Amino acid sequence: MDDIYLSHLKYSFMVEYEFYIKTEVKIQQNTMVKYLKYVNRVVEFAVNNEWMERNIFQNYKCPIKEAKREYLTQAELDRILTKEITIERLAEVRDVFVFCCYTGYAYKDAAKLTAEHLDIGINGRQWIYTSRQKNDNVANVPLLDIASEIIDKYKDHPKCVKENKLLPMKSNQKLNAYLKELADICEIKKPLTMHIARHTFATTVLLANGVSMEATSKMLGHSSIKTTQIYGKIVESRVADEMEMLSKKIGKKASENQKKAK
Repeated sequence: MDDIYLSHLKYSFMVEYEFYIKTEVKIQQNTMVKYLKYVNRVVEFAVNNEWMERNIFQNYKCPIKEAKREYLTQAELDRILTKEITIERLAEVRDVFVFCCYTGYAYKDAAKLTAEHLDIGINGRQWIYTSRQKNDNVANVPLLDIASEIIDKYKDHPKCVKENKLLPMKSNQKLNAYLKELADICEIKKPLTMHIARHTFATTVLLANGVSMEATSKMLGHSSIKTTQIYGKIVESRVADEMEMLSKKIGKKASENQKKAK
């Protein structure tokens, strides 16, 4: 059916709708949760307008699956930075990707940057002043030297001059396709995409180097610091892994010393 009367809705509708999305539409868990929330909002709207007495879906719960956020380690990022690339197309893709790794901008936000977004910040360094296209939140970022050098490199690039852009951006589809080539020649096993650059900025560039969660959240343009805390968990897992390795090394040395003592 195309429509269903509000009076015909039952709790089982949501159960069956979830089953339909999982089996017929076959979308990811977190996207499915969004769809279920949309239904809930419609019913809540009906209750507020007194078309229904109560929201029968109010207690319906569907958990969000914590997404795995891939990011590059400093060693992997350095490998991309120092790799000698003679193909102009891939060299430009590498520079765009590295720029995003050191600014945290998603593809859409990086693609719209112009010289008008550049200004001198409170610390006397060059900043980018802009807002995220996704949620219109402020995402002002002080530029690290690497990002500034990339901007200077392309200020006279024909594409940048013609389109009044900071970077010679290709389509997101093309960039992601070329990033696969870049990953191969740099021997990176992780799936390189433009969005992994944003995750790398949050984890490897900022949090792993002691930048506060509040400052990281501000630069990423997050609506809530809870979103940023996901990256904090990733960094904690790295600390745990490294401490585990240290523990094994200490244990091995202690065992060797005991043998020598005997």
